[in-house]
Amino acid sequence: MTQDSDPLQHPADAADLKRAVALLETPSITARMAALAGAPIEFGMSKLPKFAHERIHKIVHAALHRAASAALSTVGDAPSKGASTKTHKLAAAVSGAAGGFFGMAGLAVELPVTTVIMMRSVADIARSEGFSVSEPWVRAACVEVFAFGGNSKSDDAAESGYYASRGMLSELTKGATRELVHLAGHRGAHELTQAYAKKQTAAWMAKLIDTVATRFGIVITEKTAAQIVPVLGAATAATMNVLFTNHYQDMARGHFIVKRLELRYGAQAVERAYRRVQAGEALALPERVEG
Repeated sequence: MTQDSDPLQHPADAADLKRAVALLETPSITARMAALAGAPIEFGMSKLPKFAHERIHKIVHAALHRAASAALSTVGDAPSKGASTKTHKLAAAVSGAAGGFFGMAGLAVELPVTTVIMMRSVADIARSEGFSVSEPWVRAACVEVFAFGGNSKSDDAAESGYYASRGMLSELTKGATRELVHLAGHRGAHELTQAYAKKQTAAWMAKLIDTVATRFGIVITEKTAAQIVPVLGAATAATMNVLFTNHYQDMARGHFIVKRLELRYGAQAVERAYRRVQAGEALALPERVEG
């Protein structure tokens, strides 16, 4: 942690924080889908049969568990390597187009594939921000991204969309992250400690995924509803998947910028600075020039 605990006093970090606020406080993914569909999401929701809601949530839970296992275990551990955002969006579009051809029946096949693609993209962005995806707490942070739907009118006026979402997950994710960091610190200890750490890590991750899946499931249900709006064409599923992937890439970039700054300045200092930027107190921050 730096001696000066205010990230806004450092031009490069201040510019990064401004970028994170801009990304994380975007219109909600629901608002973006409604704009794309050209009709309220509620219209599509009313057309979904009752059994579909429960089925979608079951598919989402299974998809997130599979994605956390498959995607996070196969991303190479190369911190600071550039992220392949366009490649992941293209893959998501192909997956969406294939699944959309079969409509609701294709969701059980398409959603797990798309979720793995998005999870890999999130991990790729975490890696590009300098994090090691082999660290359990970093993997947990990757899962957290799927709980961020963007800013919405339902958020309390005193809370940002991002911190409101983190607050909803705080009891589990903060405890889980502390435990994961603590356990990760014992990796060089006795084999018994390592075995215990591995077991506890798996248990915490399972709880975290179940919690995040509940929120992600609501968004997926809305996505499914948006895709059945009559005015939309055959390419809707592919377009929606690109929109979705782009949204969670933005959430991931903002989230891991905040996480990186928290490691340097502390969580409370970064949150204070974040809220100052959001309130417009630091709108003249210099833009960071990308290399």
